[in-house]
Amino acid sequence: MHSDPIADLLTRIRNGAMSDKDAVQVPHSKLKEQICRILQEEGYIAGYEVTTESRFPTLNVKLRYVGRRRPVIRQIRRVSKPGLRIYKGADDLKPLKSGLATRIVSTSQGLMTDREARKRRIGGEVLCEVW
Repeated sequence: MHSDPIADLLTRIRNGAMSDKDAVQVPHSKLKEQICRILQEEGYIAGYEVTTESRFPTLNVKLRYVGRRRPVIRQIRRVSKPGLRIYKGADDLKPLKSGLATRIVSTSQGLMTDREARKRRIGGEVLCEVW
């Protein structure tokens, strides 16, 4: 039992990219699936699929590389943790790394990137940062 399933997802992606894996398997949840959807839309992962071959559903995340197997994800880190939640308003969601990085924000209207949250003028809990 993991106390922070989002951190587990991010760590598996980070470790898989560092060890040149083609894909990593993660226990499925709707929140993890939404995070993978955003990562795919932003171009950080090649794709994902939900497999139900075993008793519990699994999320199969396909990692993306450029050039000589250099991972697209240079860094992926958890911001808001179970012991310290980080909330930001729309005005506080400034561009990260001159707009080249992405924050995933949990808002009242669902998960979205910081760019989309700024555009809609809503804030929320900052789950992670990716660049």
